[in-house]
Amino acid sequence: MSWQGAIETTVKGLGYELVDAEKSAGGLLRVFIDHADGVPVPEGSGSAGSAPRFITVDDCEKVTRQLQHVLEVEGCAYERLEVSSPGLDRPLKKASDYLRFAGEQVEVTLKMPFKGRKKFRGELQPNEGGWRLALEKGGGAEAGQLALEFSIDEVREARLVPVIDFKGRRLAGQGDAGSASGGGARADNEVDGGRIQ
Repeated sequence: MSWQGAIETTVKGLGYELVDAEKSAGGLLRVFIDHADGVPVPEGSGSAGSAPRFITVDDCEKVTRQLQHVLEVEGCAYERLEVSSPGLDRPLKKASDYLRFAGEQVEVTLKMPFKGRKKFRGELQPNEGGWRLALEKGGGAEAGQLALEFSIDEVREARLVPVIDFKGRRLAGQGDAGSASGGGARADNEVDGGRIQ
């Protein structure tokens, strides 16, 4: 069995989805896992049924331990193994990924340019036998929408557009003119160069 097959079988057997696996020249083996689509949310973890589930350190540890055993038995050589979540900008690789994330904001990079560009961003929508990206046409409600129709074969890379909601979150010193202008003493959570320190 190939290393890819061993990883996919193991990850699926543990109840997760294999998003991607890559092997670098230095012997680093990276495995990206996610919860399988349609897996119910455990009780006590928020709103029933529709709350998003995220990969935890415990999930990664569980998969890492099992993969170490399987890869040793299969004789798959590697120097270091990293198991992690695909992140907020999760790649879309398979047709099932496109179905799962229909209606979400996605950035698509085409293999060949279309009207002088390869990168497009918009809402992913199913389209007769293919896919469609609903693109907002520059400013104003009367502008309407443009759409890019494509097949998965035409895509070099597709990723979810991260949506980060800071609603209700405030930085320390927000509204304090001294902190905002860089004067005065530094607060523990002050923004420095775009990063929270």
